[in-house]
Amino acid sequence: MSDVWTERAEAYRTSATHASGDDLDLLVSWAEGETALDVATGGGHVARRLRERGFRVVTADPAPGMGADTTCFAEDLPFADRAFDTVATRIAPHHFADVERAVAELARVAGRVVLVEDTLYTDERVEEAEKLRDPTHVRSYTEAEWRGFLEAAGLVVEEVAFFEKRHDLEDWLARTGCTGAEAGRVRELLAHVADGGHWTDTKILLRGRPR
Repeated sequence: MSDVWTERAEAYRTSATHASGDDLDLLVSWAEGETALDVATGGGHVARRLRERGFRVVTADPAPGMGADTTCFAEDLPFADRAFDTVATRIAPHHFADVERAVAELARVAGRVVLVEDTLYTDERVEEAEKLRDPTHVRSYTEAEWRGFLEAAGLVVEEVAFFEKRHDLEDWLARTGCTGAEAGRVRELLAHVADGGHWTDTKILLRGRPR
């Protein structure tokens, strides 16, 4: 997966969906303390915003091309317990091979707060479209599943928020190089959530605090 994401790095650095939005504003506003870890940093948008707020930020990502401070998977963070005040991950967990282990790692290295944002599960048609468009997609999860992941990791879920994200369908397909018959099938699968060349999903944001 890391080689694929190295190839996609520039597309995600320049993606308007990832670079801004009310969801990003809220996630950053939830951060606490002075130090932060941005897990699966991708284009580095969370890290950038946290640094603008004065945080000392370390970034982690499995893809060397993303240029993170540390190259590692979310399931194996090479940091000490409670090493950071804030630990965040944004629009990445649906790619994690073992999301429960990853959340446990986020909780382990967090001293004050864990912030998670990801795509909320819609239905199996959308899941099929996501996997066809991007084979690194593992799964999106429901609110109940997310609450369960955080609670199992020893976190108290303090707040949950939701944001709808409207995507230009063709730009979204191009970002992962999905073309031809596969792109046509994705369009068919997303017809029930698409409108005028765009489609809409929902992002879930959760703030958890170590017990």
